[in-house]
Amino acid sequence: MPSSTITTITHFTRTQIADEEEKHLSSECKEVLLSLPKERGWRTAFLYQFQGYWCQAREIQAIMAFQKHFKAKDTDIILASIPKSGTTWMKALSFAIINRKNFPIISDHHGHPHPLLTSNPHDLVPFLEYKLYANNQIPELSQIADEPRVFATHIPFASLNLLPSMNNIKIVYICRNPFDTFISSWHFLNKLRSQGLPEISLEEAFKMYCDGVIGFGPFWEHMLGYWNESLKRPNNVLFLKYDDMKQDIVSNLKKLASFLGFPFSPEEEKQGVIQDIAKLCSFEEMKKLDVNKNGKSIKDIENKYLFRKGEVGDWVNYLSPSMVKQLSLIMEEKLDASGLSFKVAS
Repeated sequence: MPSSTITTITHFTRTQIADEEEKHLSSECKEVLLSLPKERGWRTAFLYQFQGYWCQAREIQAIMAFQKHFKAKDTDIILASIPKSGTTWMKALSFAIINRKNFPIISDHHGHPHPLLTSNPHDLVPFLEYKLYANNQIPELSQIADEPRVFATHIPFASLNLLPSMNNIKIVYICRNPFDTFISSWHFLNKLRSQGLPEISLEEAFKMYCDGVIGFGPFWEHMLGYWNESLKRPNNVLFLKYDDMKQDIVSNLKKLASFLGFPFSPEEEKQGVIQDIAKLCSFEEMKKLDVNKNGKSIKDIENKYLFRKGEVGDWVNYLSPSMVKQLSLIMEEKLDASGLSFKVAS
């Protein structure tokens, strides 16, 4: 009789995870990693400090490939953010705005559904570091005929290497109140933790967040990089706040559409096109779609983990008074002089 097959579940240590991650790295990337400071990450074996920010080994390889091979075009649009600050939402909104002539917000007369009803936003607007340049890929982006080309990234502004001249490139940066970003990140990364690793406690995660040791952090440096460029180059960089958009989506969508070069006409405003886009791309609508409940659109991340609550102020249910005080002081110290501020509900 044939022997029965026994399936075993392997519980990896952090060292084993690191070995597995680095197995697929190029020799050039491995050499760079040897010289970088590293810290234990929230869910991965290590985060490395690369060009002033913290990220994973495979992200570093993709960023190096992007910096070496990416050739920007004047019409390019880049949607930037630090993780868990409204990235998926911004991708959906921007795609709907830019493509509304080709894909009517309401199903067309042929009954074809809008792409956002059948595709995850991350498949419609690809990440530079997680999709296009991931896994040793060098994409031939010059063959993309449609313009504008729209990409997304978590890479800090300085590492995009778009200066000294950005010409007509458009960058939209969305950021979120650091309190909510932290809570969203903590929940998200605990869901993604490698098998066999315990959940990271709120207290431990909070310390790392405040120390700046998070993906693409410190968060204040990431925000300030794009904030300062938006002040210097308002025609190239639009800085939006998640909280403001949740409070007044119509005004912010008009601002976004104008910046992208696809302003709403008076007729469209009369017809309620802005409100239709807001509804199509709303957290509530996207979360209930089958395509966003199943499959994987970013690396090995299940789409269902991309949608939790999307609320403003959820942090009050988690953070102690001492934590609120500590993070408020960090924000005051790091951001106040820049003019960048956030409303913090008590």
